[in-house]
Amino acid sequence: MSEHSANPSSATAATGRSRAVKAVIPAAGLATRFLPATKAVPKELLPVVDRPVLQYIVEEATQAGIGDVLLITGRGKTSMVDHFDRRPDLEARLEAKGDTERLAAVRGPSELAEIYTCRQPEQLGLGHAVGYAESHVGDQPFAVLLGDEFVKPAEPLLPAMLELQARTGGVVLAFFEVDPAETKRYGIASVEPAEAELTDIGEVVRVTGMVEKPTPEDAPSNLAVLGRYVLPSSIFDAIRRTKPGSGGEIQLTDAMELLRGEGTPVHAIVYRGTRYDTGMPLGYLQTVVQIAAERDDLGTEFRTWLAEFVKTDASGVTGT
Repeated sequence: MSEHSANPSSATAATGRSRAVKAVIPAAGLATRFLPATKAVPKELLPVVDRPVLQYIVEEATQAGIGDVLLITGRGKTSMVDHFDRRPDLEARLEAKGDTERLAAVRGPSELAEIYTCRQPEQLGLGHAVGYAESHVGDQPFAVLLGDEFVKPAEPLLPAMLELQARTGGVVLAFFEVDPAETKRYGIASVEPAEAELTDIGEVVRVTGMVEKPTPEDAPSNLAVLGRYVLPSSIFDAIRRTKPGSGGEIQLTDAMELLRGEGTPVHAIVYRGTRYDTGMPLGYLQTVVQIAAERDDLGTEFRTWLAEFVKTDASGVTGT
């Protein structure tokens, strides 16, 4: 597996702070929404056309200059690591057939980054999962990428988040706008304008608080938390001091709020690009359709078929 290094900008270098070069992907959950498919296959390996969800996420990290990825895994999840390993037998078969395109696709995952794993024996919340990364991350800032969503490669988010964290030294989140009627499905932030010297990075806001799944009437904004975080190493001590919250779990949001209350700056990038959410069956299916429709090799034929399918009388499809 190859190593990658980030190139800090002059602005980052001027702060004297290091830029995060490691990523943590919590992926120990049971994925009950996808049962029985996820009884033996991790949700993170469900295919989006011909690549698993997890590969898209690791590619998002490496595109941002991160070459060290820690997977927080659980029971029955070893196949996630296998996906990023070499398969000499399969490679030899493809090479003998002269199938260079598939050979490159099979080798590609092993060349993305250095992949490490850590076992989370019990799933006691996102904060609990992130806490297991401490010995790997050390005293450096790091990125956390949730294992069920990713962004379009042509519309990256993580580079701006890494730059923002290197400048502020604090917590950096990502938000996206939701319909006000949908706030009860998300963590929603209250914000104020960011410092003027940060606005060249993108649409940056300063976070003044977060509310979990508020009603539209109680929501402080329509900015929902996206599954990307860049965190200082002080988050680990905050996690240790965080008591179980919602559902009896140790919530990362509570640990971040603890740091904010103690003076750690919390900022966010408002993301306007394309976000793919595979966390629930409907979102997963939408992601597969979107990406298939955009593929150079499949898109034209698939869109033609899809348009014809949508026009078909539903009674003819179901036979009713």
